[in-house]
Amino acid sequence: MTSAFHVYFGQDAVAATPRVRRLSIGDCFAALKEGIDDFFAMPTYPIFVGLFYAVAGIALFAMTSFAHALHLAFPLAAGFALIGPFVAIGLYEMSRRRERGLAVGGRDAFTILRSPALPSILALGVLLLAIFAAWLFAAELIYVRLYGPEPPAAAIPFVQDVATTARGWALIVVGGLVGFCFAALALALSVVSFPLMLDRDVGLVPALETSLRVTRSNPLAVALWGLIVASALILGSLPVFFGLAVVIPVLGHATWRLYRKAIERDPAHELPIEGPVNPDLTRNPVLRFVFIFLDMIGVLRDEKETRQT
Repeated sequence: MTSAFHVYFGQDAVAATPRVRRLSIGDCFAALKEGIDDFFAMPTYPIFVGLFYAVAGIALFAMTSFAHALHLAFPLAAGFALIGPFVAIGLYEMSRRRERGLAVGGRDAFTILRSPALPSILALGVLLLAIFAAWLFAAELIYVRLYGPEPPAAAIPFVQDVATTARGWALIVVGGLVGFCFAALALALSVVSFPLMLDRDVGLVPALETSLRVTRSNPLAVALWGLIVASALILGSLPVFFGLAVVIPVLGHATWRLYRKAIERDPAHELPIEGPVNPDLTRNPVLRFVFIFLDMIGVLRDEKETRQT
């Protein structure tokens, strides 16, 4: 059983304090370019994750409509990106394997389930979920303050009111500023923390501290990265969230590449690459379906490459 100390302070937390590099503006665009390259080189699992993300976003929007909570539709759609770094953890593992020259398949993303840092990764995921919940609570308070306790009854009248009245613009401005604060906090905490815990057994607290040091040492670069992420998510959300099927995988791979530029390598303390997924995992009906789907995509891709050659 993993001890609480190991969750918060991993085995290498004291022996190998991560060293932070200076990031340039060009590093952000270079990481994005490398993330796009990873996406095209490994398109199976990223596409699946992106589609799941898109469907989840659509489902969240539909649920708010049926529950007469239209005022929370935007905070849900935007705030859902807070947990994106956690959802993309498998993408980091795929980029990690590719940079070492290993063959990468869809199942390799699930080897994180065998990582000694998994409890720390889950703990940070819970923290991001708490920030997400706080964002929604704040959005609800702002709406109640400006509009009263009654939720909007229909989408079109509510959108018209928000766009054409003083209280609507106040909702946009105040909600946007509060949302920006939550997003900035989440970015500062997670810009390199998930990749760092996957790469080294440092624990939750040192990972958060390192991520904050990266932000403090590179405010312009991290701010630009946040702008790139926000802009990409907005563009991906416009066609009814389906653009996220491309945007999320690209950003996931690019985040790993940015981590490599922000933190100096320390091969002596990097976790070894895990072997094939434990066959016992395939007994889970959900994972079994996922693996069948990934294997089918892989076969189709191999057949296409064979015909092209």
